[in-house]
Amino acid sequence: MKLEKIPKRKKRRYVGKRVGRGYGSGVGGHTSGRGEKGQKSRSGHKSMALFAGGDRPFHRKTPKYRGFKKKDKVVYTAVNLSDLDRCFKSGEKVNIDTLKEKKLIGKRDSSVKILGKGQLNKKIVVQSIQTSQSAREAIEKAGGELE
Repeated sequence: MKLEKIPKRKKRRYVGKRVGRGYGSGVGGHTSGRGEKGQKSRSGHKSMALFAGGDRPFHRKTPKYRGFKKKDKVVYTAVNLSDLDRCFKSGEKVNIDTLKEKKLIGKRDSSVKILGKGQLNKKIVVQSIQTSQSAREAIEKAGGELE
């Protein structure tokens, strides 16, 4: 058996090189692989993560965006009258569950608004969904109801 044929152990840890301990340590003498003079050659060197060597740091050069984002902002998923006319039959009820079944909105969408784009020629019953003024007029004109 030779040394290079011995299988390597899993989850082994290497001991770090102890630099700067003389020529006999096997890790170089004199500068010990740290180069010549300077801050990084000294022991205990630790610079800031975003330190740019005396220049203006990047995070101070970039412009700042003013204001803030509202955490409780409600973003509505839009559903047009043309989609309702295409997917629903006359007399059917339109609510969030039926819109999810017909895949007009996503599974996680909870706030929906019906917009007045397109034509509606069927009597449908809209339950607990916000509608625009033009959509409300078109639904009532077609003989539908808003609950």
